[in-house]
Amino acid sequence: MFDEMVLRCFLEKQGQLFRENVASTLEEAEEFLEDCMAVVADSAQDAAAYFEEEGIDTDDYDDILEADEVFDVGDGRYLIVEA
Repeated sequence: MFDEMVLRCFLEKQGQLFRENVASTLEEAEEFLEDCMAVVADSAQDAAAYFEEEGIDTDDYDDILEADEVFDVGDGRYLIVEA
């Protein structure tokens, strides 16, 4: 479900959401993301739509994309991890 680029992004940036690392390998990252039902949005608009579906105000894309639980994968996609 999560490709290598997404998993590496999470491993590198997990500190923005967690005080301590929750994963140290690609396998651990994938297991963790599956367990917490993380999602990958294909664009900023898709990320906003996800939050809107969850009942969160999405008037400001910048606020959404800078939220601790949103990880910029670097290729236009966003990983959303709700801890």
